[in-house]
Amino acid sequence: MKIVSLNLGERKKVKWRKKEIETGIFKFPVDMPVFLGNEDVEGDSVVDREHHGGIEQAVYGYSEKHYDYFKKLHRDLDWQFGMFGENITFDDLNEEEITVGSVYQLGECKLEVTKPRQPCYKLGIRFNNPGIIKQFWETTMSGIYFKVLETGYVKKGDELIELNKVEESLTIAQVYNSKK
Repeated sequence: MKIVSLNLGERKKVKWRKKEIETGIFKFPVDMPVFLGNEDVEGDSVVDREHHGGIEQAVYGYSEKHYDYFKKLHRDLDWQFGMFGENITFDDLNEEEITVGSVYQLGECKLEVTKPRQPCYKLGIRFNNPGIIKQFWETTMSGIYFKVLETGYVKKGDELIELNKVEESLTIAQVYNSKK
């Protein structure tokens, strides 16, 4: 599981359903190492601190392999990594195998798996289609939130190396399915 893209977003105001909304979901690839802090990714805007960022959701990872499924459903979009609001796009991140509480090394950092992402209306804003939320829920391709146990820099090409798998814990896909 290697990093194929690091993605950051700026605070942005958009019109959505006749309202002005502030969001940080518009993330785009950057070509530099990124610092993973205790509560967020340095240089990335987190607008809604109640639902994003913080210790249990400091870093959001998503799998490049999931992109193909959604590209077929949304052919008219300008596809680039960061589309799902992820900070890190991995070449392969399997929610059906990765368990809650498992610990990984990534670059200079040590990360702990905490939970799946639950989609909100801002994913609909990013896709310019609220239908993406239902499509997202109908899969197990939720992506994974990580807690940062040891802060530091990560870069493109760094591998997510399992240090301690918690066997008796639920997989991210099992937790995600229980929330539906």
